[in-house]
Amino acid sequence: QVQLVESGGGLVQAGGSLRLSCAASGSMFSSDTMGWFRQAPGKEREFVAAATRSGGILYADSVKGRFTISRDNANNTVYLQMNSLKPEDTTVYYCAYKRFAAVMVASMYDAWGQGTQVTVSS
Repeated sequence: QVQLVESGGGLVQAGGSLRLSCAASGSMFSSDTMGWFRQAPGKEREFVAAATRSGGILYADSVKGRFTISRDNANNTVYLQMNSLKPEDTTVYYCAYKRFAAVMVASMYDAWGQGTQVTVSS
């Protein structure tokens, strides 16, 4: 069982930046993926970015060029640097964990954090 704890959400003006962090603990796999999703009320959970332990990275088209995911394997932590934030980025962001390769499908992830709110004002 893997536990995930996110931090770093908050309120920022449009065009600003935030960095989210997610620390993992528990029984992690030697080949795994940590990623970020977001979910607005009444909508499905949307893929944002994912990083594998071996260095593979995947981004949603909507955040390419603005968001950067990075991973510290020694500390089992994944980060999401969010730049040029837009009001439409406002929602709850969730950290996720799965074994093996990065995918964009939320149902294929095995563990989830509690979520952190990101609010971008116009």
